[in-house]
Amino acid sequence: MSLQHKIDFAVILTVDHANPNGDPLNGNRPRTDYEGFGEISDVCLKRKLRDRLMDEGQTVFVQSDDRKVDGMPSLKTRAENETYGLGKAFDPAKGSNMDTVAETVVKKACAKWFDVRAFGQLFAFAKGAGSAGVSIAIRGPVTVQSAFSVEPVTVTSIQITKSVSGEGDGSKRGPDTMGMKHRVDKGVYVFYGSMNPQLAGRTGFSDADAAVIKGILPRLFENDASSARPEGSMAVHSVIWWEHNCAAGQYSSARVHKSLHVAPDGGFTIDGDATPNLKAEIIAGF
Repeated sequence: MSLQHKIDFAVILTVDHANPNGDPLNGNRPRTDYEGFGEISDVCLKRKLRDRLMDEGQTVFVQSDDRKVDGMPSLKTRAENETYGLGKAFDPAKGSNMDTVAETVVKKACAKWFDVRAFGQLFAFAKGAGSAGVSIAIRGPVTVQSAFSVEPVTVTSIQITKSVSGEGDGSKRGPDTMGMKHRVDKGVYVFYGSMNPQLAGRTGFSDADAAVIKGILPRLFENDASSARPEGSMAVHSVIWWEHNCAAGQYSSARVHKSLHVAPDGGFTIDGDATPNLKAEIIAGF
């Protein structure tokens, strides 16, 4: 059975001398908006969610290169392999019903991969080799917004030396080169998300799936350490979880999210008058 009640959630996280999300078009400096507030993109957050799902033993379609578990070299190969070549069935000359085959692809993909039935996915089957060529878009019921800092952040940049392997057989070390490393010294960020029962009905996203995401949110940055994000430099402070009493929701997500007020030290208050009869569950970070 798919998700029964609408769910809204918020995550408050702290950054301590780390680069939470570097911008590759800006020298990998931490992302900031034009007013100086720190930003972590929704794509970055969903990457971490997918990694934590894999830690929990869930099957994920969009796997990072360093965490592949099925040996597939690309998303294209994984899609073609796991959907049993259904893309090749799109051949009008053979009288195939495109709507029927598309529905079969959606069902198999959502049943196989947790992130597909949660976040959605676009499957594109190329034209040729017996295929008419078609794209199948799956809208996921779980949406995650970008995270923004509560206050403008200070970005510190330091110059470093780095060594790279030399040419040839690799026995010689290349010359040291100069580089830059950037970090946010201190910051408190917040991001919001929602789970929509209407869309969950199409993908099969269930109450049990929602419980899995609820369980991994407090551990979002576990097993995520790197030189840019040393162990312990990023942590979830609190997760706020609102479960409505109906599929349509007692209030709009905008109203629910705006009822949360976060202080620069990570403390927060919830305006209960804005959403009467909607109880917020507070979950401490790991």
